[in-house]
Amino acid sequence: MKESYGEIIKSYRVNLGLTQNEVAVDLDVTPGYISNVENGRTAMSLRILMYYAKLMGVTLDELVGNLEPDYKKNSLDNSILAEISKMDVKSREKLLKTLKIWNKKD
Repeated sequence: MKESYGEIIKSYRVNLGLTQNEVAVDLDVTPGYISNVENGRTAMSLRILMYYAKLMGVTLDELVGNLEPDYKKNSLDNSILAEISKMDVKSREKLLKTLKIWNKKD
């Protein structure tokens, strides 16, 4: 069974050991709002979703990719690019060589 939007949002919070109240304070919303999101009664606005992603330590792409399966591929590509952009040139060159080996056709 596919997880619902609210269950995914809740799992991020629970995995970080945060209470609904703590998340609500950080997002400047009420605990009732967080409860409504987690129970599928409402969805987060884009503004709140952006802050939520930051609070959870993930990119908005990663969060949306987990919420919307059709977006998953783009999310994965963007996450890979974000990690690569943190690497120095020498590490990027090594990664490129490795990728070419993986993709080499026999």
